[in-house]
Amino acid sequence: MQPIHIILLIIAYFSVLIYISFLTGKSANNKTFFKANNSSPWYLVAFGMVGASLSGVTFISVPGWVEAQSMSYMQMVLGYVVGYAVIGLVLLPLYYRLNLTSIYTYLQDRFGNYSYKTGASFFLLSRTIGSAFRLFLVANVLQLLLFDGFGVPFWVTVTITIALIWLYTFKGGMKTIVWTDTLQTLFMLIAVGVCIYTISDELQITNIFSYVADSSLSKTFFFEDVNAGNYFWKQFLAGAFVSIVMTGLDQDMMQKNLTCRNLKDAQKNMFWFTIVLVIVNFFFLALGILLTDYAQKNGIDAHKDELFPVLATQGTLGLTTGIFFLLGLIAAAYSSADSALTALTTSFSIDILEIDKKKSEEDQEKIRKKIHILFSFILIGTILIFKYFIADASVIAKIFSFANYTYGPLLGLYAFGLFTKLKVKDKAVPFICIASPFLTYLVSYLCLHYFNFDFSFSLLILNGLITFIGLLLFKLNKSVS
Repeated sequence: MQPIHIILLIIAYFSVLIYISFLTGKSANNKTFFKANNSSPWYLVAFGMVGASLSGVTFISVPGWVEAQSMSYMQMVLGYVVGYAVIGLVLLPLYYRLNLTSIYTYLQDRFGNYSYKTGASFFLLSRTIGSAFRLFLVANVLQLLLFDGFGVPFWVTVTITIALIWLYTFKGGMKTIVWTDTLQTLFMLIAVGVCIYTISDELQITNIFSYVADSSLSKTFFFEDVNAGNYFWKQFLAGAFVSIVMTGLDQDMMQKNLTCRNLKDAQKNMFWFTIVLVIVNFFFLALGILLTDYAQKNGIDAHKDELFPVLATQGTLGLTTGIFFLLGLIAAAYSSADSALTALTTSFSIDILEIDKKKSEEDQEKIRKKIHILFSFILIGTILIFKYFIADASVIAKIFSFANYTYGPLLGLYAFGLFTKLKVKDKAVPFICIASPFLTYLVSYLCLHYFNFDFSFSLLILNGLITFIGLLLFKLNKSVS
C-alpha cells in the first residue's frame, strides 16, 4: 500500500464520522451525551456493540492466535453465551429498575459510598488500561504503514488518533456513538469478508467450511490436560465470567444498553448481539487458519499479532485487501475506543465528581467537557507508557490478563450484593478490593510453581471469589430488607 492510499482512506473515513457527529450532536446536552435521550433503536445498539466488543485487538490478535492455540478461543466464546444470558436476565432488569446512568450507583445504594467509589475506580482503571492497549495496537500499525515513512514520531500518531475520537464524540456522546459504531461494525465485517474471499481464492478453496474442518488447526475443544491454560472448563467458565464483568459490569458496554427505549428492547439487543458475536468470532478464527496456511505455503515469516497486518499490507494479496484490512482495523479500533472515552467521562463525572448533584445544568456540561478532554490526555499518556513494555507480546492475552486482576473485585462486589442480603463494613471495602488482586497473583504463582496448574483466564473467577470471601469476613450483623 502506498502512503497516499492510507491518507485518503483516513480522510474519507473520518469525514463520514464527523458528519454523523454533526447530525446527531444538534441540541445535545448531558442527557444526550450520557444516555442518548433513551431513544436508541435496539437493533442499532446490538449491531454496533459487535464492533465495540471485538475491537482492533480481536481483528488482529484472534487470527494470530490460531497458529499456536488452534481454535481453542471458541471455548471462551461459547462461555460468553452464558454470561450474556446472565446480563440480559439479571443485570439489565436491575439497571432499568433503578433507572441508572452509571451502573456503579447500585453499589452506593447496596453497600455505601466507599464501595461505590471503589467500584467506579476499578472500572476507570480497567477501561483505561484496556482501551489504551487497543489503541496502542492500531497506532502501531498506522505508525508502521504510514507515519514512519514521513518521520512522524509515535507520540504524534497517538495524539492524532485520540484527537479524532474526541472530535466526533465531544458533543453528541452516546447518541453519536450508537450510529458511528453501527457503521464501523459494518465496515469491519465487510473487511473480514473481503479478506476471507481473497485468501480463499489464492489458496483455491471451494468450500471454506470443509477446509476449516479438515485443518489440523481446527481443533476447538481441549479436555486432555486439566492443568493446561486451554482446558475446556477453564476457558468456558472464564468466558462466562469475562463477559459478565467486561460487558455487564462495564459502564462502557452497559451505557449503550441503557440508551434503549426500555428493558424489553435492551434484552432483545443482548439476544441478537450474542448470536452475531458467536458467528463473527468463528469467522475470525477461520480467517486465522487461512492466514496461517497462506503464510506457510508462501514462506512468509509472520506470526501472532504480525500475521494479519503483514499479509494484508505487503502486497501479495492485492491493494483491495490492504485497503479493506486497514479500513476494518480502524473501524474495529475506533468502535471500541470512542465509547470507552465516553464511558470514562460518564463514570468520572457521575461517580467521582457527582456532577448530577449540581444545580446548574450549564455547570454540569462545562465539567463534563473538561473531563472528556482530561481522559483524552490520560489515554495518550497510557499508550505511550505501554509502547515501551508490551510491543513484543500478544495484545489480546495481556488485555484479558489485566482484566482478570482489575475486574475481579467488581465481580466479587456485585455477586455479594446480588446473591446475599448481608451488609458489609463499607470503609473496609477499598482495602479488600485492593488486596484481592495481589492475593490472586500469589495463589496463581504458587499453583503454577508447585502444582503446574495454570489458571489462565479463570484468574478472574479466583479474584472475584477472594473478594467475595473478604466481604464475608467484614460483614455486619444485619442485612438488607
